[in-house]
Amino acid sequence: MPEPRPLVLEVKDLKKHFPIKKGLLRRTTGYVYAVDGVSLKISAGETLALVGESGCGKSTVGRTILRLVEPTAGSITVNGTDITHLTKAELRPYRRQMQIIFQDPFSSLDPRMTAGNIVGEPLRVHGVGNAKERRARVADIFRRVGLRAEHVDNYPHQFSGGQRQRIGIARALALEPSLIIGDEPVPISYCFVSCVTSTRSPSVTIPPLGRDSTRRVRHRGPAPDRADGGQHQGRRHRHHASLQGRVAPLPAADADHLPGPVLLA
Repeated sequence: MPEPRPLVLEVKDLKKHFPIKKGLLRRTTGYVYAVDGVSLKISAGETLALVGESGCGKSTVGRTILRLVEPTAGSITVNGTDITHLTKAELRPYRRQMQIIFQDPFSSLDPRMTAGNIVGEPLRVHGVGNAKERRARVADIFRRVGLRAEHVDNYPHQFSGGQRQRIGIARALALEPSLIIGDEPVPISYCFVSCVTSTRSPSVTIPPLGRDSTRRVRHRGPAPDRADGGQHQGRRHRHHASLQGRVAPLPAADADHLPGPVLLA
């Protein structure tokens, strides 16, 4: 039997409720249950996709895992450390281990910074190398994502939409994180697949569509056996987050060729 891969991300009963405030005194009159009880695990070399209709909570799950949005309840463990209640200073070292590819390839890029400075900013913030070493590393990352190294001094408005998305991917790869979260992978799927994984997600959660489907994310428990029907005995199943629906695994990918865990939200 193959040895179990180390667990990079474990999320237990994650919840994010946004308060509804009304009146002159802005009193809380209710809550929007954007994320309500999501649990998932991602091991090294695995990719997990959350698939659902717009507004169902996919992006909120990803941002909450990264602590860009503070969770209401639940726990988030990255590489064995619970980061749920860490302060900003305590969380800083773990920022290097997890990165995000934002949904909008233009608004997420500072128009006053060159592409090279954008990709190199995480290296500078975390004190990786000197200026010359960072510039060489940025040029190498540009080539990895299909951009020309001589374009490091260009500004975001000088690139096409696809090239901007590649800049966002390059920025996420700069620190070589153990976890990458892709917000809205549909527009970045081709770039991401060609630049990073060269394969598809081995597991995916799919919600039911229609007027009766709710617009929040819930955990539905270990459903792969129900969705799989026992046809793929060799695949290692895991618990997944579900969008009020069922789990439908895609064909298993070769995890040995994946650079690290990825969560596509």
